[in-house]
Amino acid sequence: MLQAYPDAGDCKLTAAALAERGLAGHTWIDLQDPTPDEIAEVERACGLRVPSHEALEEIEATSRIRMEGQTLYMSAPLIARGEDGVMTSAPTGFVLNRDICLTVRFAHLAAFEAVKSDLARGERIGPADVFARLLEEVVDRAADHLEVCADQLDKASHAIFRADKPDDRSKGKSHKLSRDTALLRRVMTQIGRASGRMSKVRYTLVCVNRMAQFAADRGKDWIEASVRERLGGVRVDVASLEQYEENLLSRVQLLQDAATAFISIEQNDVVKVLTIASVAGIPPVMVVGLYGMNFKYMPELAWRYGYPYALALIVLTTLIPLAWFKWKDWM
Repeated sequence: MLQAYPDAGDCKLTAAALAERGLAGHTWIDLQDPTPDEIAEVERACGLRVPSHEALEEIEATSRIRMEGQTLYMSAPLIARGEDGVMTSAPTGFVLNRDICLTVRFAHLAAFEAVKSDLARGERIGPADVFARLLEEVVDRAADHLEVCADQLDKASHAIFRADKPDDRSKGKSHKLSRDTALLRRVMTQIGRASGRMSKVRYTLVCVNRMAQFAADRGKDWIEASVRERLGGVRVDVASLEQYEENLLSRVQLLQDAATAFISIEQNDVVKVLTIASVAGIPPVMVVGLYGMNFKYMPELAWRYGYPYALALIVLTTLIPLAWFKWKDWM
């Protein structure tokens, strides 16, 4: 899909319409999932090279920002929401010179749609101004993602470090082990998702910071001072968000360690109960084994109270280890 802004009645253009109409005063050409015909016509009309999807996925810094003549070629992995609601990285290209701002993307980006809504009001701005607005909106959306991550971590923290209800403590109730373990597993999953989103945001911010600095430095001869100042503001915002993200990252590590520790504690409690039960069961087993032997001469066999004596001995040898464990505060 090919869209041009500010538009001349209809922002959506076909390759044939662009060939007939030309740029017609457009300062921003946006290509979303472009067809080969659209790419060829844009390259002919603008005299620029449209980056391919494979080129936008390159991760080397020299591949993401470079200058050819007076044209800046930049790319960044922006954050897009898939049809299933999962956040994904969307490689996006920016081509900027004094005459045109060209963007190439292969996913729906909310930041771009927000800028398009502003330009739909008929405002006339230059290519560098469009580029600055796009970066500002991308940074704003990144801040929103970090706020969502912070909210998820707050909920995870409450679930991990929650206190028992007063009613439960007064009645001697406790949370079932299976329920607590399932809860901690869900919390670990939630923390992992938040961490994954944060890593995407961080990489996006790193690339946006590089693009803002690159454009301000290499385009200082034709980018207005006010726009360069706004690009500097983008870098300041990115720096503050990176500090915020580092704080969230430390919380992620704390919560992961805490959840893992609580799971280990729960498992150790189970092992402790099994150990106590096995140790307490050894003496009565010995008693039963002793009186279960088929010796001909066993004094208790002819004793009238032999059976109740054996039962009492079994109970007593079971209670003594349990009482000792209780005295040691091991249970």
